[in-house]
Amino acid sequence: MRAVVQRVTKSSVKVEDEIIGSVGKGLMVLLGVTHDDTEDDVKYLAEKISNLRIFEDENEKMNLSLLDVKGELLAVSQFTLYGDCRKGRRPNFTDAAKPDIANSLYEIFVKELEGMGIHVETGSFGAHMMVDILNDGPVTMLLDSKRSF
Repeated sequence: MRAVVQRVTKSSVKVEDEIIGSVGKGLMVLLGVTHDDTEDDVKYLAEKISNLRIFEDENEKMNLSLLDVKGELLAVSQFTLYGDCRKGRRPNFTDAAKPDIANSLYEIFVKELEGMGIHVETGSFGAHMMVDILNDGPVTMLLDSKRSF
């Protein structure tokens, strides 16, 4: 499971010109799922993301987590995080999980974060979405549950 985590002052997602998810200060998470991901991968990333110290403290040091700042989180499923561009010019998406598996783990990810007391908004799985991200910093982190980077 892969995640692109961005610290934001606000972020929203639209489907057919209608905002379906919107957050203020917090994190925007693009989440990709691969074939062999399990609930263990979900729990690892949910724990890592919620406790990742990428918010500034009173000394302007990245020392606070999403939980510490009581921030919000916008989660958007993005199968293209498993696009393989090493060969040719067209990405190969064979490493992306099938939609039913990916959606199930995406929903578990959201529930896991909500269970930690985090306000979570979401995109619409499989829909064409327009994502508005006001990246704060900019701060962007790449996470992988297999710890491949």
